[in-house]
Amino acid sequence: ATEPEKNNYAIWSLIKQGWRRKPEQEDKVRRLISNLPYEDLRRKYQPNRQYANNSIKTTKYTVWSFIPMNLFEQFHRFANVYFVVIAMLNFVPIVNAFEPGVALIPICVILILTAIKDAWEDFRRYQADKQLNNMPCSIYSRKEKDFVSKCWKDVRVGDFVKVVCNEVIPADILLLHSSDPNGVCHIETANLDGETNLKQRQIVRGFAAPDGSFQPEYFSSIIYCEKPSNNLNRFKGYLDKPDKKKIGFGKENLLLRGCTVRNTDEAAGIVVYAGHETKAMLNNKGPRYKRSKLERKVNTDVLFCVALLFIMCLIGALGYFIWLETFPDIPPFVPPDSNNNYISPALSGFYMFFTMVILLQVLIPISLYVSIELIKVGQIFFITNDIDLYDEETDSRIQCRALNITEDLGQIKYIFSDKTGTLTENKMVFRRCSVMGIEYCHRENAGSQRTGAYPAKQGTRPKGHPRGDASLPQGTPGRTQTPDPPHSRTQPSPLHHSTPIETDVAPDRRLLRVTCDEKTQIQEWCRVSHCNGSASFMDFFLALAICNTVVVSTAMLPRQRSLLKRMGSLSHIVNSFQSIPEKSSKSRSSLKDVKEEEAEDYSDSGSNNPSRRNSSASHHSEEERGTVSDPNGLCYEAESPDEAALVYAAKAYGFTLLARAPDRVTVRLPQGAVLSFEVLDTLAFDSTRKRMSVVVRHPITREVVIYTKGADSAIMELLDCHVQSERKKIASKTQRHLDLYASAGLRTLCIAKKVLSEQAYDDWASIRQEAESTIDNREELLMETAVHLETNLTLLGATGIEDRLQDDVPATIAALREAGIQVWVLTGDKNETAVNIAYSCRLFNQGDMVFTLNTDSRQCESILDCTLGEVRRYTAPSQSWSFQSIVGAVMPTESTGPTFGLVIEGRTLSMVFEAHLQMKLLELARHCRSVLCCRVTPLQKSAVVKLVRNKLKVMTLSIGDGANDVNMIQTADIGIGISGQEGMQAVMASDFAITHFKHLKKLLLVHGHWCYSRLAKMVIYFFYKNVMYVNLLFWYQFYCGFSGTAMIDYWLMIFFNLFFTSTPPIMFGIMDRDISAETLLGLPELYKTGQNSEFYKRATFWIVMLDAFYQSLVCFFIPYWTYQGSDIDIFTFGTPMNTVSLFTILLHLAIEIKSWTAIHWGFMVGSVLLYFIVALIFSAICINCNPPSNPYWIMENQMADPVFYLVCIITTVVALLPRYIIRVLQGTLALSPLVQARKLDRLSTEARDQQIKNWKSQRSPSEVPTNLVSPVDSFSNSFEQSFYNSSLEREMPDMQWDSNEETQNTFSKGHRRSISTMTV
Repeated sequence: ATEPEKNNYAIWSLIKQGWRRKPEQEDKVRRLISNLPYEDLRRKYQPNRQYANNSIKTTKYTVWSFIPMNLFEQFHRFANVYFVVIAMLNFVPIVNAFEPGVALIPICVILILTAIKDAWEDFRRYQADKQLNNMPCSIYSRKEKDFVSKCWKDVRVGDFVKVVCNEVIPADILLLHSSDPNGVCHIETANLDGETNLKQRQIVRGFAAPDGSFQPEYFSSIIYCEKPSNNLNRFKGYLDKPDKKKIGFGKENLLLRGCTVRNTDEAAGIVVYAGHETKAMLNNKGPRYKRSKLERKVNTDVLFCVALLFIMCLIGALGYFIWLETFPDIPPFVPPDSNNNYISPALSGFYMFFTMVILLQVLIPISLYVSIELIKVGQIFFITNDIDLYDEETDSRIQCRALNITEDLGQIKYIFSDKTGTLTENKMVFRRCSVMGIEYCHRENAGSQRTGAYPAKQGTRPKGHPRGDASLPQGTPGRTQTPDPPHSRTQPSPLHHSTPIETDVAPDRRLLRVTCDEKTQIQEWCRVSHCNGSASFMDFFLALAICNTVVVSTAMLPRQRSLLKRMGSLSHIVNSFQSIPEKSSKSRSSLKDVKEEEAEDYSDSGSNNPSRRNSSASHHSEEERGTVSDPNGLCYEAESPDEAALVYAAKAYGFTLLARAPDRVTVRLPQGAVLSFEVLDTLAFDSTRKRMSVVVRHPITREVVIYTKGADSAIMELLDCHVQSERKKIASKTQRHLDLYASAGLRTLCIAKKVLSEQAYDDWASIRQEAESTIDNREELLMETAVHLETNLTLLGATGIEDRLQDDVPATIAALREAGIQVWVLTGDKNETAVNIAYSCRLFNQGDMVFTLNTDSRQCESILDCTLGEVRRYTAPSQSWSFQSIVGAVMPTESTGPTFGLVIEGRTLSMVFEAHLQMKLLELARHCRSVLCCRVTPLQKSAVVKLVRNKLKVMTLSIGDGANDVNMIQTADIGIGISGQEGMQAVMASDFAITHFKHLKKLLLVHGHWCYSRLAKMVIYFFYKNVMYVNLLFWYQFYCGFSGTAMIDYWLMIFFNLFFTSTPPIMFGIMDRDISAETLLGLPELYKTGQNSEFYKRATFWIVMLDAFYQSLVCFFIPYWTYQGSDIDIFTFGTPMNTVSLFTILLHLAIEIKSWTAIHWGFMVGSVLLYFIVALIFSAICINCNPPSNPYWIMENQMADPVFYLVCIITTVVALLPRYIIRVLQGTLALSPLVQARKLDRLSTEARDQQIKNWKSQRSPSEVPTNLVSPVDSFSNSFEQSFYNSSLEREMPDMQWDSNEETQNTFSKGHRRSISTMTV
């Protein structure tokens, strides 16, 4: 058939498909084909026309739709609708109170300002969209037979797109071609999740062209994939080839829009999602919006103001009716209607109700919501620019992603925290390992951690830092060298997760001797098909090196490929040993030196003799170091710090990961030989299996070997049950080592392997391929295949990795507890590890009675009842705090009694939720100072947060750093993400983002207190200001027959709230500081004022309303009595009242301001000057503005009259005298903690610090913060090391252990207390 006939047939088939189904509706599965055969057709005939194009439009409006759409959005606010209705009501002649056009000014100003802000934001979005849509990209053209340059907006689903190195990917592309011979494309996903480490993507299986060319016109497969979703970690589908063969693909084959291609010359593929259907755009939700607790209260009080307005208007309407009824005839001042008929008094009273609504409309604060938004923007500005919350190491500061909940930071009662990466640094240090039941303590590496003196830069050591590996030369397997990253790379440092503290691993000498014994190493592998003797040690380190997803820098790839060609067979490997006899002999001699020095070192385990180490180091030549050194430098980029730590540990023993490709991983052995393992499959880690596996073909034995690593709970139960007693003993010893590691706070992993027969692997691979080719239930099927393979494992060993606490974590938790905040830690770690960290970070104190709930039986309810009974038996009376003025300090008084802690495991939580025992758990938790939840899943974390938030009706905060914390962060009232080592998923889902847990202390105790107190006082002041001013008009109605007349010119009335009194409260809400930051940090108890909402209570609101009524009475009747009986006109009578109310309102705010700055003075004085300038100009030029009474020259005449000044002074003093007297009495007599704290602020810095120290010294010893007794880190390290070593000494007395005199001295001073625990 000719080409036109093919096109006609394609058009006809598409028309028939269009009749059969709706073209715009997508099925559950997306089906797409190549666009190349239909390149010349119009869009309506394109096969993938129903899918979105790649043009991005994030703007809300167009030129024509801006006004109607923006008004529609603004009228979603009740306040705007209310004021528009009032303004429209003023156009009705029979009820209007002002000039109709004037009544529109306030609401028009608010709407115009908001519209200008929205228009500017939308214009910026338009510019960004335009720039993005016009970025260049390469799209394949059938006419040109090549890739041609087009814009991003021209990309369609089904197009073939090529991207080159350092180019941003324009759409979600299924990878079909890569210039890399291994079919790999490296991408950087920093624009999506903030992670700068490289990730590997590989071409779809079976699409690697032998000659490296890619010809899209020959692509004839049909692609089936899932519908667009915002899950960055999930993508599934399959290719349906013409021969009906299905090839599955997943997320490892997808290039995501917004990512950057790195270290790959070019890559190409077919577009599966474009534009707004890409995962990047589906995750682009912008700033989060939440309603704060204070905002909800404000909405309630606005309703109270509406009710108050209704009552005042009803009084005015009834008063007008009664006043008209007092006249026997129709009064002469009541005009008839247009038909010359007079309205009855009842109907006139009804109309007067609406007139009063117009007159008193200012009672509802129209500018309150706008002022709140401006204040929150100002508060966020000061929070983000706080130098104490800036991290110099990462050059990052706090991020405020939610713009409207700053005041909630001052009302938190419960904090839910992750452990790893949140309380700890998530910088993993290899500390211990157990291989074949033998424990290797890595004394040198542990010693360097205990001293805390870590090198600041690579290759440098602080003076006096003990060199635990001084006997080993640089470049040998005994020390890993971390080279400088290549300067050719333009991306951030490839060692994204690794620092010298992690990469500088000092190996254990006994284990190093085993791994360097090359005589039997290869022979053992060739002779046996299972782990035995030395081969088990080799398999252990090989598993550490290859069972991961670590990416090796491409700087080494050319060299690695040449090595593989030269050393790809067993004969080459064996010959490589024989070809270097001199080096082998030198290696043996060096091992002999190591043995001799090790014997000396064991005889004097605590010594650090630099002369001996330097002399031993001199025995090693530069040539010897060259045999195992890394001349080109290796740069590892790991998605998890755990993986990086294990790879560097393997490298320290000479098992160096050289290269990784989708189908091959290359490792260099300690003697320099290179092994290339064929990767048959990788079973990625997931939270259900809690392990990962790699299936490889051994290059020597040619066996199919599975290397597995994971949690001990997941590996131990999968071991081969039919093994000899020796294997059972090894497993038992390893389990004891694991328990001791966990007790010392180390993160534990088990390493295992399994050898498969060829037939067994082929059968499993066929099932696995079928599972990969499905879309429905794909995850479940893949999970089943992985579980089926990971059985009957052979245990190789276990590792213990230290994750150090972050700086100041114990002090931060102690301060938060003093502030009345309960801290819960929710972690997936095992019980022993989590409990040890809990004591180290002072979540639990040594004197606490800790209850451990660990059961999965149906007796969970009875266990909870027994525990509750035990707690009630010990429960002391509730704490009571009283603040007394003793030498100017705040002194607490609290009852004595036992304190409780609770440890609950994930399986017990599951039983609690299944048996509906949540309330009993909450009752038990409320008696505990802290709660630790171990072995919990991400869903359980969010369920716990939701339970506490909803049942206890408290403000909650969740903080975490990883993707497993996202659910918890989004469930809490405030979510905080830590931008650490686990990527940016938590940060992207959070309301605030910080870099260290210690920043939480100042964020809550200082900024939280300030934001809440400022905003609460400002809102209360706003209500007071409006009620006070409106009441002046209300009192006047009693003397004008309730006629709705105003004694103040309506222009000045409008300007009063819009300009004269609007800016001072905004500055008050942004900049006022009732207490200094130093005092708030020194006295965390002051935070409780925000928890109890003491600044904004219902009683406070009504007291302020009464004060406003009183001040309005004074401001009205003193001028009224002054001018009573005179012949002044109405505006001359109202001008003093307006002026007096301005002074009273501003001075009322001045009494509340606690910290005066030049800005406060400027706005206060500026408001007064602005009032007089505007009033004088208005009175001078307004000759006939409001007939028959006009304000011409009234202000000038008043300012020339001394009575005017006397009235202003007397009235203001009398109006503010009660409030001033109350504030004086509160500062003199009251025992409020805030007043006492402000007294401390008036002292000098030294005197204040001394008073705070005196106050803390009188507290209960159990409550004294750790940093006031001894250095936190010193105690934590000493406790951990002593407890750990003593445990291991009891378990394995035949081994040598560290003797730390400093540790013993620390414990002799009484810091190590008894631990009271009860396990249920």
